Amino acid sequence: MKKVTFAEFGGPDVLHLTDAEEPHAGPGQIRIAVRAAGVNPVDWRIREGQVLGAHPIQLPSGVGLDAAGVVDEVGEGVEAGDRVFGEGVDTYAELAVLTAWARMPEGLTFEEAAGYPSVVETALRLLREAGARPGQTLLVSGASGGVGSAVLQIARERGIKVIGTAGAANQDYLRGLGAHAATYGEGWVERVRRFGPVDAALDLAGSGVIRELVELTGDPRKVISIADLGAPEFGVRFSGTAGSVPDALAEAVDLISRGRLHIPVEKSYTLAEAAAAHVDSQAGHTRGRRVLTV
Repeated sequence: MKKVTFAEFGGPDVLHLTDAEEPHAGPGQIRIAVRAAGVNPVDWRIREGQVLGAHPIQLPSGVGLDAAGVVDEVGEGVEAGDRVFGEGVDTYAELAVLTAWARMPEGLTFEEAAGYPSVVETALRLLREAGARPGQTLLVSGASGGVGSAVLQIARERGIKVIGTAGAANQDYLRGLGAHAATYGEGWVERVRRFGPVDAALDLAGSGVIRELVELTGDPRKVISIADLGAPEFGVRFSGTAGSVPDALAEAVDLISRGRLHIPVEKSYTLAEAAAAHVDSQAGHTRGRRVLTV
């Protein structure tokens, strides 16, 4: 089969589409014929060697955590031929083993489904760790990407007011998800303050705003980052450990089925274009998700 791999840590150019042995499902796993794989910031952070504590790897290594496809080695609760999405390892490939999965909701394409697993798990984990309650206000820095899109919609479903920051081109997108929108750049703190007090804040972009987020909330314990490795220097928690992916998938299925969660796919790439997908992901300013198609 074909699989995207890298033999050394580095930039996008270390990614190569190679011939590889087919993986096989072990106990508590399934194998799928991949139709689409989600592109997540953690993928290129691992490729660079940044976050190996939570994701230990041996080189050469595959890439990717999220995928959607058709079951071809049977696991519990599914049958061969079922359309599923979930999380596993080395999902930038024609075949991949998943360790957590759920049947795809009706009406969802493989490209759309591949964008949900890690994103929804992260969004649910951050909302839990932030502790924002109904009626309170949550500030989300870098709100237009996949995790931000999920956070905004799930928070709205829970009765939490959300302020999102993003580039000028994504202001209407944030408003469409139910958030108060503010642009980045000089004066952004004052623009946020116009919407009222902030009870908790999330840093999703790692754009050097931790100090300001602490200022806006008044307490570093009310700020969580998934993107700035220097956050602990300010007393801010860096959240990089996954929670329960099966529970997250179940909630994703429920929200999607009820029309309460939709994350658009901004751009699709082939497996051979994985390096270009990483370049675009690292550049930021994403609206929704990027995926690889097989």
